[in-house]
Amino acid sequence: MKRYWNIYEKIWQMDNLKLAHRMARKDKQLYKEVQMVNSDEEYYLTKIQELLKKKKYYINASDYSVSVIRDKTKSRELWKLKYYPHRIIQRAIMLQLEKIFENLFCDFVCASVKGRWWKQVMKLMDQYMKDKEWTKYCLKIDIQKFYPSVNHRILKKLLRKKFKDRDLLNILDMIIDSFPWKFGVPIWSYLSQFLANFYLAYFDHWMKEKVRCKYMIRYMDDIVILDWSKKHLRYVYKRMRAYLGWNLGLKIKSNYQIFPTNVRWIDFVWYRYFYWYRLLRKRTCNRMKKKISNVRKRKWREKDWCMINSYAGWLCHCNSYRLYEKYIEPRIDWIVEYYRRKVCDKEKRVAKFEKKVKKLKWIFSNK
Repeated sequence: MKRYWNIYEKIWQMDNLKLAHRMARKDKQLYKEVQMVNSDEEYYLTKIQELLKKKKYYINASDYSVSVIRDKTKSRELWKLKYYPHRIIQRAIMLQLEKIFENLFCDFVCASVKGRWWKQVMKLMDQYMKDKEWTKYCLKIDIQKFYPSVNHRILKKLLRKKFKDRDLLNILDMIIDSFPWKFGVPIWSYLSQFLANFYLAYFDHWMKEKVRCKYMIRYMDDIVILDWSKKHLRYVYKRMRAYLGWNLGLKIKSNYQIFPTNVRWIDFVWYRYFYWYRLLRKRTCNRMKKKISNVRKRKWREKDWCMINSYAGWLCHCNSYRLYEKYIEPRIDWIVEYYRRKVCDKEKRVAKFEKKVKKLKWIFSNK
């Protein structure tokens, strides 16, 4: 297995830091810290360079701000870092590590991989479902409390299998240990999503090369496996549970499912998949109907066109012509007129939105 070294020196190069700042500040131009760094970029980035070069950079739990959000039936803790210097440094690290991680990830890993995400899920699912004989049954599992269950000791051990740059490993260890417990990586931290994905990377290879799963998709901690035999999927589940428990200290949720794909749909990453088509997830569909129907009962607001435009984007990627015809199409002209009246001085934004509307109409007319 190839191991990488001499990476740390590339992280603190000024070109790398400037690119990291440009990427990290995207859509955050109103942040005070972003404006501060923009006011004298050379000065602030030079200070970060000196911190990294002299190995004086330090991060601990007090550098995070913690907030709690309610997600469906559970609450999540979001650990946010200050923009300067932490987010810039993490982005600079990932600029050097991202390609190494991507080369390690299997082709069925979709989340936190550049150019894949949920569109790759749709592409793979459509490709798999063409083989009707081999996709008679589906195993759908979810890892229990994945982010809070990542074992620091095991994660560091896996990183040492891939990297032999001592300075790089020291800064990664410090970032991992900045989370105040022995288990877990902070949700919302930029580096965490890549480390969490890397934590399962060798499990993915084991599933592909040892267990020989032909059709598998992993979207972070959600996994779908398709197979011709229900009995074989039970065997695969037992082996997965043993591997995750013994090697990674992870548990599979007790609500795992094995079901025939010709009887019910596969509900995975915002859509419901059938053999010849896909539909919007029921929960998302009902929420869309409720929100758009409520718009009639009050005055239009600027965020309403954002909401409808967003749902129109979701509908573009599934079989939903009737939904579009009933809920989106009758309101598009109203939204354009409302938006033009409110932001008449921003003609470019209106023209851009009208162009998107024409594109949406063309997509649905050719479905």
